[in-house]
Amino acid sequence: MIMEWRVPLLLCLMSVGAHAVDFTRDVRPILASKCYACHGPDEESREADLRLDMPAKDFDTKTFLHRIITTDPDDVMPPPKSPKPLTAAEKDVLRQWIASGANYEPHWAFQPIRNPKSHHDIDGFVRAELTKHGLQSAPRANASTLIRRLYLDLIGLPPPSDTSDSSDLSDESYAALVDRLLADPRFGERWGRHWLDMARYADSNGFLGDGLRPNAYRYRDWVIQAFNNDMPYDEFTISQIAGDLLDNREPGTENRELSPGTGFHRNAALNTEAGVDKEEARYQNLVDRVNTIGRVWMGLTIGCAQCHTHKYDPITIRDYYSFYAFFDNTEDRDDAKTKAPLLAEVSKDRRQTYVHLAGDYTRRGPDVMPATLSALPAQAGNTRLELAKWLVSPQNPLTARVAVNHIWSKFFGHGLVRTPDDFGTSGEAPSHPELLDWLATDFMRNGWSRKQLIKRIVMSETYRQASHHPSDRSDQTDPLNRMLSRQNRIRLDAEILRDSALAVSGLLKPNIGGPSFRPPLPEDVFDVGRSSNWQASPGDEIYRRSLYIITLRSVLYPTLTTFDAPDAADACVRRERSNTPLQALTMMNDGVFVEAAQSLALRAMHEGPNPLEKLFRLVLSRSPRAEELARLQTFHAEQKARVMKSGPAALQVLGAHQNALSPAQATEAATFVAMARVLLNLDEFINRE
Repeated sequence: MIMEWRVPLLLCLMSVGAHAVDFTRDVRPILASKCYACHGPDEESREADLRLDMPAKDFDTKTFLHRIITTDPDDVMPPPKSPKPLTAAEKDVLRQWIASGANYEPHWAFQPIRNPKSHHDIDGFVRAELTKHGLQSAPRANASTLIRRLYLDLIGLPPPSDTSDSSDLSDESYAALVDRLLADPRFGERWGRHWLDMARYADSNGFLGDGLRPNAYRYRDWVIQAFNNDMPYDEFTISQIAGDLLDNREPGTENRELSPGTGFHRNAALNTEAGVDKEEARYQNLVDRVNTIGRVWMGLTIGCAQCHTHKYDPITIRDYYSFYAFFDNTEDRDDAKTKAPLLAEVSKDRRQTYVHLAGDYTRRGPDVMPATLSALPAQAGNTRLELAKWLVSPQNPLTARVAVNHIWSKFFGHGLVRTPDDFGTSGEAPSHPELLDWLATDFMRNGWSRKQLIKRIVMSETYRQASHHPSDRSDQTDPLNRMLSRQNRIRLDAEILRDSALAVSGLLKPNIGGPSFRPPLPEDVFDVGRSSNWQASPGDEIYRRSLYIITLRSVLYPTLTTFDAPDAADACVRRERSNTPLQALTMMNDGVFVEAAQSLALRAMHEGPNPLEKLFRLVLSRSPRAEELARLQTFHAEQKARVMKSGPAALQVLGAHQNALSPAQATEAATFVAMARVLLNLDEFINRE
């Protein structure tokens, strides 16, 4: 390399930054986002025969530096027409990199998982990073906050109103509560929902016809049970990727019940319209399976290589269709006994897989055999079962890291890697790389137990921190809280918000599993699409947990979508969290929240003797402070005067309950409904601290 300019360049860079440039943290993200599209893995689009995603012996650093800092429009890179020009800060980073020798580092996610010995627990790794950045941990959250946090995170419901909010929550009682919640059957419902997001679970086919899948729920129930039984993640993986190949069915056993695990592959949308090209539909179905496995288990955007070699990661189009070949000889079947939708291997007339040129299912390229990605350690064998075992083998550097990152994100709002479905070169590097590998190692060492991993996380001081830091320094130094100097305040998922309202009101029906139900829906939902003649499920079925609401791809339940529930179009690895006026209107006016407020008011009145305090404790899982109780009493007096002045019109807020109450009771109940609606709309109820 031509490096004669290194010393003067270093002198001019002394003011650029206080820390040395790091290739993984600072340089690769710039190259990936701004350069790889034209100078990356894809040989078809590579310009000037220059590849910047790997070291090259003929890399001319002097020319590289000139091309990024020149103002000549004919020479500057990226060119002026590029939608992604380099910023001044990015140019400075690249200058520093060149000045320090332009060293490359292998991409972290493709390197073997290492078990660092520098620390022995989560808090040690986090404290080391905080110290490095001049930060301190926030104090531990108070008892009532921790109890509510645990209930919402582990079972997706608020704690009972009689749960102590004493300041004395010993480590022993906290650990006992963790164990109790992990053993609660509702744990599987909460954590099953996380997985169903990634499994793109729905109860219908989608497309124009959107036909029902009456037995899809059997996969959903299998997932719930797998979490409750703490099925090891490696077994959980194999059962879904290739569970049919584990059955070893003998003649005469066709009618025995099979594991619904491979229903994972059957969750995607399916075009059953008349006149559809069956081969095209089959191709799209297989593509979905490949892309979903890539995102969910490996955290890779494999789908980008469907039409051409990946522009950012070392995944060729041949890699893509070699992976595709694992599924090319599968067919959809239903279990003979339960009718659960499953996947099965074709034994006769097997297909030869080939590269689909430009992603066109009609254009045949070279033949390929089943194989995993060439950039990763190879697997032995060419069956789906061997693929599944390869995914969870210790040699695979991705699966354990990705799984740990998914679980971590549910407790902090973000993963240690904030791009959970992109561990590739264009994704974000981990904020705590050693912690990620330590957790991944521990996860595998403990038999891939998700419950043990979860307990380790929630027992840490990092998890138990308050979400507000008393020091302003953390907000200035680390505004996104990447270094975890505090806990994150998280808006409740859509399902948990609805379930919480039903739970505190006493309406929630606790039955676990079984067919999905239909909630009441407004008529205008059916102004589009073919679905009509909607009949809400009878009786108290409509008060079941939101996990069991029927998911029809053409008629999504608006209450959930308003709060960012996924649409099952594809794998949802990370939910977005928006903040819109429509959410406030939904909390005030949607039928389920109005009905919850009515029942909540009556519950508080009946479970006295201090109904105002009882109402507060039911909703917020703590006793009101003196000033809060005073404001409640003032608001109660104001609302009671309003109800008495308005007469019968004000009692309509009670709905069907009005006829069962005396006039005096009705006046008080209408007053309490107004108070219940206010409390249910507080940030403290809608968010997990």
